[in-house]
Parts: sequence; C-alpha cells; structure tokens
Amino acid sequence: MSRISVRGFAVASATAVTAVGSVVGVASGSTAQNNDAEAAATDLTFLADIPAGQQAQVQTASLTQQADVQAIAADATAKKDAEEAARKKAAETAIAKKEQAEKAAQEAKEAKEREEAEQKASRDAARADASTFAVQSSYSIAQIQSMAAQMVPGDQFQCFSNIVDHESDWNYRAVNPSSGAYGLFQALPGTKMASAGADWQTNPATQIKWGLNYMNERYGSPCGAWSFWQANHWY
Repeated sequence: MSRISVRGFAVASATAVTAVGSVVGVASGSTAQNNDAEAAATDLTFLADIPAGQQAQVQTASLTQQADVQAIAADATAKKDAEEAARKKAAETAIAKKEQAEKAAQEAKEAKEREEAEQKASRDAARADASTFAVQSSYSIAQIQSMAAQMVPGDQFQCFSNIVDHESDWNYRAVNPSSGAYGLFQALPGTKMASAGADWQTNPATQIKWGLNYMNERYGSPCGAWSFWQANHWY
C-alpha cells in the first residue's frame, strides 16, 4: 500500500490542534490544556509516514475540533450578550417603576393639598363676619366669646382666647391708664381698629375682626401670635 510523507500535514495539523487547545484553554481558564496542545504539536512533527487514506480522516477531525471550539465561543458570546441585555432591560424596568411610583406619590400629595385647601376655604367662607351680629348697647363676656368662636378658625381659637385673656380679660372697653391701649387686644393706639369698622369702640365683633387680621398678617396665625406673646409678654 502506498504511503506519503505527511510531515508538512502533521505540522499543519499540530498547529491547528495547538490553536484549538489554546482557544479551549482560554475558554476554560486552564493553562494545562494549552501546554498539552503544544506538546501534541511537537510530537506530531516527528511522526512517521501514515497511510495516505488516513490523511482525510486527520484533516476532518482537526476541522471538527475547530468547529466545536468556534461553536462554544459563539455560544459563550451569545450567552454573555443575552445576560447583558437582560440586565439592561431589568435596570430600565426598575427605573421606569421608580419614576411611576414617584409620580403617583407626587400626584397624591398634590391632591391631598388641594383637598385641604378647599376644605380650609370652605371653613373660612363659613366663618361669621363682624356684620353677622346685631349691634347691641352692651355685650357679656359669654356673648363676646361666642362671637369669637364663630369668627376664628377652630384650630386657632384657643391661642386667640389666650391672648385676649391676658390682654383684656374679654373686656371690649378695657383701657390701659398708662398707655391708652384700648379694647380686647389693647390696640395702641385704639384708633388702629378703625380699619375694621367705625364702631370699633363699642362693637366687640369689629374688634375681633381687627385682632384676627392683625395676628394673621403679623404672625401668620393666632397661634403664631400666642407663641410670640409667651416669649415676650407682648405681641
């Protein structure tokens, strides 16, 4: 049977095997496999002649190994790309959900604030005005306190009452003999209360209107005025 020298083919095949082993070694992280491939290449360069009929088999095996390595590398790359795409998609989904949650929370907050503002406006609109009360020649403390309760917001009434207790003890005709301060709030001068009505000297409702406006404008609310009064004993 005829035989051909396959030294050149053996070297080429060994080179291919070496390349295959290198790729496999890199993919698996094994230095030992790379060294084995190099050793196999060295051994093949010194092989004796082999039957010519087996040349095709050797070449086919080498190409098959190369194809297998390339397929493994392609699968690894595809897997890596798929994982990266999945991570990116998950991150985008998480960001979108967070933005939706923040938007929903903001909308809920704004809706609550609108509702509270509407309720407050409704309560304020329902508050009595100084003109609501019939003018009398004189008023009892109970009547004056009832007027105030109808004119001052409920959550501010106690603070409002505390100030009046300390300033005039609910005497709408109270006069400070030293300064001339006048009325429920000891306005100085008393004529300041004319901005609320010409009957400021005799109508406690007019005085209450002026006092409430003063506290709101200067301190933000009766409770703000009461906090200042507690610290300074005047307001």
